[in-house]
Amino acid sequence: MEEQDVVRSLAALAQSARLQVFRALVIAGPRGMTPGVMAEGLGAPGNTLSFHLKELLNAGLVTQERQGRNLIYRAAFEHMNALLGYLTENCCQGEACEVDAPGNACKC
Repeated sequence: MEEQDVVRSLAALAQSARLQVFRALVIAGPRGMTPGVMAEGLGAPGNTLSFHLKELLNAGLVTQERQGRNLIYRAAFEHMNALLGYLTENCCQGEACEVDAPGNACKC
């Protein structure tokens, strides 16, 4: 992953509403969500949500697919994993690190 892509992705996530939208899409998994479902679940106005989805889409963090009259948004898991890989690439000075449980800090 290129550094400019990392910066763009982190900048997109550095806003509370966009972070909430992205996390909701991660939870939704491969089935994704329509903007209407997201707006209802997050309590966000449609035009505001549309702006945030556009920013996440431009950063490569979400994908968009048209299904009939609906747009389905999904988290771009490959991009998310590449971003996490970039951030942790030199963890533990390049050695394998141990993690006791998901969400716990790396133990070098």
